[in-house]
Amino acid sequence: MPVLTLNTKWPFLALTLAFGAAVLLLVLLRGAAPEAAKASSHAEAPLISQAPRADNTDLYAFVSPDRPDTVTLVANYIPLEAPASGPNFYSFDDTVAYDINIDNNGDSVEDLTYRFRFTTHTRNPNTFLYDVGPIKSLDDPNWNRPQTYSVTLIKHGPGNSTTSEVLGENVPTPPDNVGPRSTPNYGALADAAVTSLPGGIKVFAGQRDDPFYVDLGSVFDLAGLRPFNPFHAIPLTAEPGRDALRNYSTHTIAIQVPIDQLTTFSNKIIGVYASASRQMVRVLRNDGTSDQNGPFVQVSRLGEPLINEAVIPLGQKDFWNRVDPQDDNQFVQFYRSPEVSRLENALYGAPPQGHVGGALMPISETNRDDLVAILLTGVQVSPTFNLNFTGPRKADLLRLNTSIAPTAPAGKGDRLGVLAGDLAGFPNGRRLEDDVVDIELRAFAEGYGPFLHAVLGLPDKTPNDLLGDGVDTNDKTFLDHFPYVAPPAAGYDVP
Repeated sequence: MPVLTLNTKWPFLALTLAFGAAVLLLVLLRGAAPEAAKASSHAEAPLISQAPRADNTDLYAFVSPDRPDTVTLVANYIPLEAPASGPNFYSFDDTVAYDINIDNNGDSVEDLTYRFRFTTHTRNPNTFLYDVGPIKSLDDPNWNRPQTYSVTLIKHGPGNSTTSEVLGENVPTPPDNVGPRSTPNYGALADAAVTSLPGGIKVFAGQRDDPFYVDLGSVFDLAGLRPFNPFHAIPLTAEPGRDALRNYSTHTIAIQVPIDQLTTFSNKIIGVYASASRQMVRVLRNDGTSDQNGPFVQVSRLGEPLINEAVIPLGQKDFWNRVDPQDDNQFVQFYRSPEVSRLENALYGAPPQGHVGGALMPISETNRDDLVAILLTGVQVSPTFNLNFTGPRKADLLRLNTSIAPTAPAGKGDRLGVLAGDLAGFPNGRRLEDDVVDIELRAFAEGYGPFLHAVLGLPDKTPNDLLGDGVDTNDKTFLDHFPYVAPPAAGYDVP
């Protein structure tokens, strides 16, 4: 594995990028129900798209700006939740094990797992209503479909040895944001669902505004970027980007943990991935009920953003979703010869003689060991400075150096992260404000920007270093405190 080394007298590096992370899915082995995956752009694999309640959409990991002795991990599930979604509003799936997995010794195998299991209660089965009056508290009897959850810490030892500790049971979730009659003080309901667990841990699970922002409508129209429309092989008039996720929600699992509970004495860099698992056998009965039996099998996973979506080809996506990060070496060829870079050349590169369009400098389409280092191992800048290198094993993990302090309050960091010299941002972990779409577009186009060019000698091709979808911020302001993710839009308020 190549090591990126400092080529100037800068005190430290900056590495960047990551076009990837997706989430997953697979065919549940031997008779299990099929699932499919979506991540970051919420539609990256065939199977998981058929089972959205087990679908990871995004993963974030950052040192908490207002509590810098802790790390906040945010795993989002269920893509594209429309605000007005009654009468059966979105919820977590009682049959799914939702896991946040942490490798803290650099072998790309999880050492800690925080597992969330949900239980849905029906107070009155003789009404179709989600609520029969205003919901004024989390235990209000007017709320007909409350959901609670347990949190279990699983410690993975040598071989197959594991120990588990239940950290919390019957932890409440807030309701979905229905409207001013049903959820008249939604902010207070959500705040009440932030729960403290032993050891200084905080947790939250429930509906939130989707913090991911991207112009899906243009990106998936033959890889269009509205600000660059005139330079596309099929040119259109330039336009501002449009956030396709505006007002859409997701279901968030957030946990804030003291750093010393996640790291070891000698290693302060962690690798994180989120996953969803179902039991291997499902029996569907004539009355519509079902039983689940057997061991849990992973049906979706997500580490770096946009990997399964934009790096892994269609025929491998469902397979990718079911394997563990430790086995990702088999996908290295897709990083070294990325389709995204070929598309950038084909659609925005120098046009054939006599044709219009074209803007980008030629992009290397093979031997992209820069992407392998950034996305699969992390980067060691020099023998004396390690940004987030976790070891030579290639694995899709979101890598966070917990010894790098926050550089701004929550939501206020530089959206381009390490690309702009902000070492507390993506791809050193991922903050809610990090613009992973623009960062990854530029990295795949070898437009790493002047900072990384000066510090690491990475190419800074122009105007490749200006690529973007034209959507630079989320539609809602993030909170300055845990769980940081903004509250969801109310169904009543959205057309």
